[in-house]
Amino acid sequence: MTVYLSSLETAVPATVLIQHEARDVFAAQPGLTRLGSRLVATCFDSAAIETRYTAVRELNLDYRTPDPQFFDPATGLLLNPSTKVRNDIFATEATALFNDAARSALKACAGLGPEDITHLITVSCTGFFNPGPDYKIVRELDLKPSVQRFHLGFMGCYAAFPALRAAKLFCDADPDAVVLVVCAELCSLHVRTSNDPDTIMGSALFADGAAAAVVSARTFDDEPLMSLDQLETVLTPVGEESMAWNIGDHGFEMVLGNYVPHIIEEHITGALEPYFGSEGPLAGTAYRDVPNWAIHPGGRSILDKVQHRLELSGEQLVPAREVLRNYGNMSSSTVLFVIRHILEQPGGEGGQICSMAFGPGLTVETGLFTKVRSIAAC
Repeated sequence: MTVYLSSLETAVPATVLIQHEARDVFAAQPGLTRLGSRLVATCFDSAAIETRYTAVRELNLDYRTPDPQFFDPATGLLLNPSTKVRNDIFATEATALFNDAARSALKACAGLGPEDITHLITVSCTGFFNPGPDYKIVRELDLKPSVQRFHLGFMGCYAAFPALRAAKLFCDADPDAVVLVVCAELCSLHVRTSNDPDTIMGSALFADGAAAAVVSARTFDDEPLMSLDQLETVLTPVGEESMAWNIGDHGFEMVLGNYVPHIIEEHITGALEPYFGSEGPLAGTAYRDVPNWAIHPGGRSILDKVQHRLELSGEQLVPAREVLRNYGNMSSSTVLFVIRHILEQPGGEGGQICSMAFGPGLTVETGLFTKVRSIAAC
């Protein structure tokens, strides 16, 4: 039985961050050492990002409020609210993003109604509240109260893949299952000024966004977008201390060691062994001969290492680099933006998509898909 992804939609907050403007704000903060100032300039300028989106309206330089909590435009100071303040905003703003993406995914699946959803999987690592986003989606979109709900929390940038894998397992077990998967991340809630290289890198890379997909073995009025052929996971033998996501008193704290791209480069072929090894469906196929590669753009250097190690063409990395340039790193939702970019391109039906994302552990999640049709232009 084949399980399909029938729709894939994305959503971002309204506030746009211009990378060079954000760099100038961070570079102007008091308390930066000379090394810190150099790191801000280097990290922001080399990130290969032009725009990002944020749910924190105060980070727009033109926004005014009598009681700023994140940024005071009168002084130019970045403020440092508590984790509670940040998480309270998450509860409100993430709910809106979860609902927007989920509603769009249902609307994009012709012939599907809210009453058809049997399972709901929500994903986020940037905040917590309960009743959570799964509950909010059921109420807002008028899903059946008997929908089976699951939330994958605090897994990091790779979490869209465990969500898709769980959705596929539900559909394999029940041919009538229709699973709604929704990822939403508000990474910008946790930015702050610092001389710490990991914190500076996080401030230069991370952003907010959401993506939602309908997964089912059933077909609806339109052809599905792609089949979910295989999903795998692997832990690299090193890197546990190089990438982490911790809760601090003033937001969540990113650990993103500068050796992460090298770890990925060294171990990426092992993670792809289930597909390209002697027992895999792509045995004997060169990496570059798979037409589509949906790589999570954890950063420019990660994409550079992946491209070099797998000997991929520049064109094969365009979807990942375009998403990075226009949206930044939105944690778990980002790889779904990359997959959508591929599905938006005309033609290529029947072509395979090899996808991967990386996160704490160091964890490498991979997926092999087949494109059925392109997303229709609006």
